[in-house]
Amino acid sequence: MKPPKNYSDWVFQHVQDPEMKRKKKDLLSNPIKQVDLEKIKNVADLLDQYAGASIQARNLGEAAHIFERMVTDEERPTILLGLAGPLIAAGLRKVIRDLIHYNLVDVVVSTGAILYQDYYAAKGGIHSTGTPEADDAELRELLIDRIYDTYVDEEKFQQFDTSIARFADTLEPRGYSTREFIHKLSETIDDDNSILVTARKKGVPIFCPAINDSSIGIGLTEHYYVAKKLGKPRIAIDSIRDNYELTQIVVKSKRTSAIYIAGGVPKNYINDSVVMGYIFGCDTGGHKYAIQVTTDVPHWGGLSGSTLSEARSWGKVNKKANFAMAFVEPSVALPLLTAYALQKKIYKGRSRLQYTWKGDQLEKIGPAPSKKPSLAKV
Repeated sequence: MKPPKNYSDWVFQHVQDPEMKRKKKDLLSNPIKQVDLEKIKNVADLLDQYAGASIQARNLGEAAHIFERMVTDEERPTILLGLAGPLIAAGLRKVIRDLIHYNLVDVVVSTGAILYQDYYAAKGGIHSTGTPEADDAELRELLIDRIYDTYVDEEKFQQFDTSIARFADTLEPRGYSTREFIHKLSETIDDDNSILVTARKKGVPIFCPAINDSSIGIGLTEHYYVAKKLGKPRIAIDSIRDNYELTQIVVKSKRTSAIYIAGGVPKNYINDSVVMGYIFGCDTGGHKYAIQVTTDVPHWGGLSGSTLSEARSWGKVNKKANFAMAFVEPSVALPLLTAYALQKKIYKGRSRLQYTWKGDQLEKIGPAPSKKPSLAKV
């Protein structure tokens, strides 16, 4: 249709075209639903309303709905949780613990800092309220470490780093995957609110692909130093064994799904375990569901902010997957998503997985006994 010289006439004629009228009607047929706080009784209600709103509220609401679908799916996909960022310092230790305790995730892939700070708390270390305007030079004199607006005790960090070193001294000198090492380390602490302890008791494997880059890595470096100085054999972390073990979980699962909190190494590691399926002669088809909450953005090209749609081009996320990505800071987003799951009790009836390991070989993965779940064998 050629536009008339008079623009207002053109607009009138343009919208009278039947096909244009149909398209316009379709596009305007789903109005934004205004959030009605008078009808909200809990977090689950809020996120349900968010799904009908807009901007990041809608994205977070959609992420909650996809979380519910992945947990309640009859195919029972294995859910892999990726954790990065200062989540323990932010106060989310029990939130993460509850995801494990209530059978909402089946595998955890984490940065070393998160796991160490859980260990630090289990050993009696405290995360204290601080301020980003602190005098950092003075904090250094006092041996206080700052994580934005949170303080931790550097003296206790050094003490607990050394306790990890001395624990490593007691192990058989050979190679360990991080899954096996973390499981054994968790046996040295007893704290019902601990991520490490809860994962051990519930049989949920934890992988830490960047363990060197953490205080756990510092402790293991001390073990290495002392062993070398005394001429004694030492343990070693076999990072490629991690690849081998995690990929076995992926290829032996009926389907997989992923939850990414922030981004970093855990996000890419979970995705690479799907890609590595070809080594086992298996194309898993990618994750059936995926959600991510992050403050990283896609336009710099980095992995942490890359969209879940982009992941489909690599085969990491299924071409027809349900996925949602909310650009919301995790200390806000993760408690909301977890509360949604707990308040709706979407975990009810979901079977727990049991992993049977023989060394680095995953001999079996399947439903754990319903009455007395067995612990994963290391």
